[in-house]
Amino acid sequence: MSAVLENIAAPAPGAPAANVVPLERPARTERLAAKGVNLASGSARMRPYVMKFLPPLLGIAMLVLVWQVMASRTEGFPGPFETWKEAVHLFSDPFYRKGPNDQGIGWNVYASLKRVALGFGLAAAVGIPLGFVIGRFKFMFGMFSPIISLLKPVSPLAWLPIGLLVFKAADPAAIWSIFICSIWPMIINTAVGVQRVPQDYMNVARVLSLSEWKIFTKILLPSVLPYMLTGVRLAIGTAWLVIVAAEMLTGGVGIGFWVWDEWNNLNVPHILIAIGVIGIVGLLLELALVSLAKAFTYEQVEN
Repeated sequence: MSAVLENIAAPAPGAPAANVVPLERPARTERLAAKGVNLASGSARMRPYVMKFLPPLLGIAMLVLVWQVMASRTEGFPGPFETWKEAVHLFSDPFYRKGPNDQGIGWNVYASLKRVALGFGLAAAVGIPLGFVIGRFKFMFGMFSPIISLLKPVSPLAWLPIGLLVFKAADPAAIWSIFICSIWPMIINTAVGVQRVPQDYMNVARVLSLSEWKIFTKILLPSVLPYMLTGVRLAIGTAWLVIVAAEMLTGGVGIGFWVWDEWNNLNVPHILIAIGVIGIVGLLLELALVSLAKAFTYEQVEN
């Protein structure tokens, strides 16, 4: 077989040798371009990452710089390095217990989150159904609209004495403050979402003689869900703000009381650490709810 192939490949005797030009393989860039791969320079490839991470890093650096300038010009105000060393020591044992009012920062954050969860959960259980009812029926809208307009501007902390008077204890009074400040965004956003459901949908439901339950599950709930989740996001941010102030007034275990107690002890580094912890926890709560909202309506949450 090899001899036959050699005879076929070999030129005939006396025939001029053919000028065989070997096929050149295209360059790698040409091959990738033919496949639709866009090759950019190294700086162009790095540009999206630089634009994503550089601005936040510059913002944090500017904050630290301003912090250091304030610390250098204010007596008793700790700088970033001193606060960082204290934070490392503090978080080495965040869940210690040395008494009812002397507990680690971890237990204080947990106590605050527990109060927020209870007040926020009660507000959701009451506010979201009430928002559907107010948005669905004009009579209910007319009845509750003046009440909401009157009570919504009231500061949540103004309700704290009422809670202390009714519940005779600090812990349920703080939960009551969370409830009353969280319920308004849920009611309003849910009611607005119901009112913005296209009338054509309701006309079809009327033609098909759908029950109220079918209207709620098949028409209202899918359409109102983005508005409802927006109200939940607004409510959780307000709830986390209010619990810190409420705990400063009521005492006990909680991040707000911990801040006030450290101020009484003139421990300013711990106050700065608590401010950072409050901000991080609030950010995590917001990101969790944004992720939940994106799972249902990406475009509207982005806008």
